[in-house]
Amino acid sequence: MYFGHLSSTIRLNFFFVIIIQSFLLIYPGTTHGRRENLVYFPNTPYELNIYKIYGKKPGKTLMLIGGIQGNEPGGFLSADLYADMSLAKGNLIVVPRANFYSILLNHRGPHGDMNRKFANKPEKMSMDDKIVSILKELIAESDYLLNLHDGSGYYYPKYISKWRNPRAFGQSIIADCEEYKISGQNKALKLGEMARSVIKEINQEITNNLHKFHFNNTRTDEPDSIHREQLKSATYYALTKHHIPAFGIETSKFLPSIDLKIRYHNLAINAFMKLFEIIPEQPGLFLEPPELKYLIVSINDQVPIVIKNKQALNIMAGDTINVAHVEANYERGLSVDILGYGSLNDFRKNFSIYKNTSLMIRKDNKVFAQIAIRVSRDKKVGLRAFDREKVSHFIIKVNGKKYLLKNNETLDVVRGDLLKIINILPESLAGQKDVCVNFKGFVGNWKNNTGEDREYLINTSRNLLARYSLYGQNKVYKIVVSRGKEVSGKMLVRITEPSLEYLILKINNQTYAVKNRESVYASLNDYLTVEAIKSNISEENEISIRVNGDPLIPGRAKRIRDIAGPNINTFRIDLIRKKLPFGEIYIKIE
Repeated sequence: MYFGHLSSTIRLNFFFVIIIQSFLLIYPGTTHGRRENLVYFPNTPYELNIYKIYGKKPGKTLMLIGGIQGNEPGGFLSADLYADMSLAKGNLIVVPRANFYSILLNHRGPHGDMNRKFANKPEKMSMDDKIVSILKELIAESDYLLNLHDGSGYYYPKYISKWRNPRAFGQSIIADCEEYKISGQNKALKLGEMARSVIKEINQEITNNLHKFHFNNTRTDEPDSIHREQLKSATYYALTKHHIPAFGIETSKFLPSIDLKIRYHNLAINAFMKLFEIIPEQPGLFLEPPELKYLIVSINDQVPIVIKNKQALNIMAGDTINVAHVEANYERGLSVDILGYGSLNDFRKNFSIYKNTSLMIRKDNKVFAQIAIRVSRDKKVGLRAFDREKVSHFIIKVNGKKYLLKNNETLDVVRGDLLKIINILPESLAGQKDVCVNFKGFVGNWKNNTGEDREYLINTSRNLLARYSLYGQNKVYKIVVSRGKEVSGKMLVRITEPSLEYLILKINNQTYAVKNRESVYASLNDYLTVEAIKSNISEENEISIRVNGDPLIPGRAKRIRDIAGPNINTFRIDLIRKKLPFGEIYIKIE
């Protein structure tokens, strides 16, 4: 199947795309070895980029969809890497960020799950419906579809635990049936056979048994299916309407790093490409932290100026600014947000600015650069800008990672987390000498307690005075910004206790998910390995695992006899974070 033209409905709505498509239809010989980038809804929070990559030799077309659910970064970051690929044979259609709006908000779907809208026939088209219509057109041009996700838990055909069972999705290749027979044709799509061949190949590259993939047949059409919601999905639409093999790839949300999610997605995509005889010429796969080099900004439609990272933009009240270009080490997934103006994406739009604010530069949903906008006022304008300003955002660092929180927002941390108040926004308010940012219940300098707590490292397990917490319960604390007697902003810090959800243990070749204070049986000659920890603690390297005070190293098999000694009936595995115990598992000797 070859790339075709878009429907008349889509053509009428998106003239820019038609120009590119028409060129290809007039000169079909130019498609081999070429690529094109189609852009819908440009410079809006719904911007949709589509990349069509043509191999030097003709072949089948594989479509990759990432980011249809915005809180699943493994899928959209992996798909993004394939937009730069060159092909020796076959074609790719890559949609890295199908639901950019939900990615910006780090939300599954602010307007509902987009992957449940492929059966919709609405009278009035929402933005989600418009995007789905475009995806349907692209599916019609494809021979195969892979929809990339991060799923809950770890899929397993049999029930093992709350997070490892047939209802979980993580680490699975999903299809709507074992075999799909095309009506009126003597042809069947052997989806299970395809998925299992891919799984066999990728599992050879995965050493952790818990992370190995399994085939998840949702049996979508069966009356007793537990996944009837899949009737509205992209894969079911592709399979039943266009009769093409369609699969979901799900890495687990419980995996310890985003890099690992991307690696597993890449393994699966590469194996499917091999199966479908889509041959890459050069992979071009890399991942590095986003970095802003500079912005190009036009003020009052004058000659644009260059603003480098960490510089400030100084303007007069009422000046109109337009961010014309972002130069960074990434080209895709970028957005510009002028705080207090416009929408989540204010790229290439004119805004008249009357008060101090900031430009927030995002890669997907992560802010990686900030440019302060400082507004000067002449005598005709009454009060100075900062006389009326309130806090818009707090910049807080938790365990070394920065977070941007709105005024009156609540930050959730785990007791023992290290917290630092970096600053507040806007910067014009933050720089005032009489502005004080006070963490109520923390004293940074006991010899000279001014109440100013910015840049102090706060240990949430040791440095807080419970009597200053709300209701004296040592759970919720206030951060208050004041200028003299005037309160300019505040936020809350809510502390939860560290807790263990389960410990993944392997005894010989059997893997168990053991909850806090539960027991598992073993013999003295068995070998025990700690494979993974699931807790509410974000940094696993802060957790120590001990038996009788001795460390138990994750990933390293150890004989039970060597751990417990010969005359012990039961021993306890303790999980500790910075001297604070938060979980215990019991091994009973049979």
